[in-house]
Amino acid sequence: MSDTHVLILAAGMGTRMKSAFPKVLHRVAGRPMIEYALRAISALNVASTTVVVGHGAERVQAVVRGWPGVRFVIQEPQLGTGHALMQAESALSGLNGTLVLLAGDVPLIRGATLQNLVAFHRDADAAATVLTATVPRPFGYGRIVRSRGQIMRIVEERDATPAQRNIREINSGIYALKLTPLFDALRQIATENVPDEYYLTDLVSIYRRRKLVVETVSIEKAEEVRGINSRTELAEVGAVVRQKKNEELMAAGVTIEDPATTYVDADVTVGADTVLHPGVTLEGRTAVGTACEIHSGVRIVDSTIENDVTINNHCVITGAHVATGARVGPFAHLRPDADIRRKVKIGNFVEVKNAVVGSGSKANHLAYLGDATVGEDVNIGAGTIICNYDGAAKHQTVIEDGAFIGSDSQLIAPVTVGKGAYVASGSSITDDVPPGSLAVARGRQIIKEGWVERKRRS
Repeated sequence: MSDTHVLILAAGMGTRMKSAFPKVLHRVAGRPMIEYALRAISALNVASTTVVVGHGAERVQAVVRGWPGVRFVIQEPQLGTGHALMQAESALSGLNGTLVLLAGDVPLIRGATLQNLVAFHRDADAAATVLTATVPRPFGYGRIVRSRGQIMRIVEERDATPAQRNIREINSGIYALKLTPLFDALRQIATENVPDEYYLTDLVSIYRRRKLVVETVSIEKAEEVRGINSRTELAEVGAVVRQKKNEELMAAGVTIEDPATTYVDADVTVGADTVLHPGVTLEGRTAVGTACEIHSGVRIVDSTIENDVTINNHCVITGAHVATGARVGPFAHLRPDADIRRKVKIGNFVEVKNAVVGSGSKANHLAYLGDATVGEDVNIGAGTIICNYDGAAKHQTVIEDGAFIGSDSQLIAPVTVGKGAYVASGSSITDDVPPGSLAVARGRQIIKEGWVERKRRS
């Protein structure tokens, strides 16, 4: 049984975010930022994971609850990091070993860094080990105060003297803590500071007075422990994550013509020899196959794009599936449950929702296909509309293989157009069309010769 336990702090309001939304649920490259912490700790052999929630607790729990083995404690009110850890005493009581403590707002932290922290902590037989970094601009961070090379205390920015504010070694807020002495020492923390909070950082000086071992582990890349406390920092860290994602894709054989304008979420996959033109956005759990070409202005969300697919400019695709060899756009809209089969052509200003479009079929211009099953090798003429909604319920339309739907037609569901049937242009179809038949449902043309001249005279 592992004796490594994890506590993630996720109770804070994030005042500088200016948001009613819990800070740790703001997204970084498509993921809630707390998810990065949960992924990082998966590198450890963890016996238990506890998340401290407070502001927006129900929302945070709803997102995190799906992670295996996670339990929650409530911090209400929020009186600092030390107070947050105190709330977890009942959840951690009776446990031995090492507690890894980190915040839910450090999305760049790596699992390997946490592994190194725990290994060093155990080798040193320390009561506490603090992960630190040296930064050129330490504003906002707690400073590491040393004497003869040993850490003596951590001073928060608002309580620091001018000399202490010149220290560039900062506290990351990530710790490895021996559980045995922890909660007894926490009860010694006072609130003699500017915001009247319980600072977890005071634990260092308490341990020093008790002659317990306190160590530090410094990391080379300070950006790894960069926290997010404002919208500006959210954007900056998001840019770092996206840049890394783009670099990974390009190293794997994807052409990204302009990485600066190409937004690919962390969980997106893209196959080799696919080309992403400037201004492409791939979100959520989108999967793009090999040898595809996605042109500028395209946004794809939670969709599957198979191999050798071309998505032309300014298409929006959400919750859809596009099979091998299909061509989509420009200016097409594939909505949830659009199933575009092999070698289908979906052209400009065509919208598809909850519909299957069979292999080899085409809708090249200005059509709406909703709640429908379209067979193979069907031609959908320009301006065709499937009228699927009667004001109270949605109804299904079936267009069988090889049918031809003339331009400016309306198929008023529920209706079936049989195999190989033709619908004349301008028709409003309300009844089923048998296979191989021609359906004409439009007003008869009348010509009145000389009418224009007579009208002018009158």
